[in-house]
Amino acid sequence: MAKIKSRPRRTSGRAKRRPQIEEPGEEGGPEEAAAYIAETSADLSQLARRHRLDLLGHLLRMAQLEAEEHLRLRSKHKLS
Repeated sequence: MAKIKSRPRRTSGRAKRRPQIEEPGEEGGPEEAAAYIAETSADLSQLARRHRLDLLGHLLRMAQLEAEEHLRLRSKHKLS
């Protein structure tokens, strides 16, 4: 059976600047995870739409909005 070569991963300049999560204990918590997901999905949504991957861009935008809604609701609960 022939071995399939994997394609090298492409990284953008922005991805290099983000800190990588190494240990599960260093994640921070749900708010930090939601903020990271909102930011990352926004970037990925723009990338998908730029390359005319409309459905994928739409789904990523939905993920961004859901993460932002989670953050908004959590901040409301903290103010009460």
